[in-house]
Amino acid sequence: MEILVCVKRVPAPGAKVPLSADSREIDTRHLGFTIGPHEECAVEEAVRLVAGHGGQVTVLAVGPPEAEEQLRYALAMGADRGVLVETGPAELDPEATAAAIAQAVHTVTDGAPPFDLVLFGDSSADAGHYQVGIRVAAELGLPIVGGIKGIEVGDGLRLRREVPDGAELYELPLPAAAAVREGLNLPRYPNLPGRLRARKASLRTIAFEPPVGGLRKLRLRQPADDRAETVLLGQGAAAAPAVVDVLEELGVV
Repeated sequence: MEILVCVKRVPAPGAKVPLSADSREIDTRHLGFTIGPHEECAVEEAVRLVAGHGGQVTVLAVGPPEAEEQLRYALAMGADRGVLVETGPAELDPEATAAAIAQAVHTVTDGAPPFDLVLFGDSSADAGHYQVGIRVAAELGLPIVGGIKGIEVGDGLRLRREVPDGAELYELPLPAAAAVREGLNLPRYPNLPGRLRARKASLRTIAFEPPVGGLRKLRLRQPADDRAETVLLGQGAAAAPAVVDVLEELGVV
């Protein structure tokens, strides 16, 4: 079974993401990077499926040369091949990203469609566009279902998506695509042999020149900080009246 997993280089969770002076780009000088939790589950699921059905896992990332780090992490988890679609430091919009992935798939396969399954994270951990997987599947002529929390492979593909009052089940013929959510599985932590193998592995690099036109970025904006502010009510016995006032406001006493 040939599986392609598309991953993205994103700022590490919990990090405050600073913007450049013109608010057009992310200031990456002091940021750590990783792959998103949805995509990490996609890599893990691909490795498990290949372990049970045979074949190999190819991971693909679109981005700057530094995205090699995320590809090697996926290789350390058990993926077999890595492909970097190098696009330079600027982040592409979803339309251009999908075009880069589709072009890379045709390049890697020489026009043939050998991938039985193409996996995406349901959304990227930074931008959260929810578009790339659908656009790529449309370009490649593959059926796709998003929000997936369960995958079974037999004569075809059986997918499970959780909904508020239960679950939806989908049956798709192969080849197909799916966008998975965190919680699909528990991703493994790469062991030392896996890391050593990934460090020595050769990656295939494909250049991509974004087409002229398309979406135009005006500026980036950080979301509002909704974290509750910590208020010091006092120290020792002197804080007791203030604590009582707070409990009364909450209706506890």
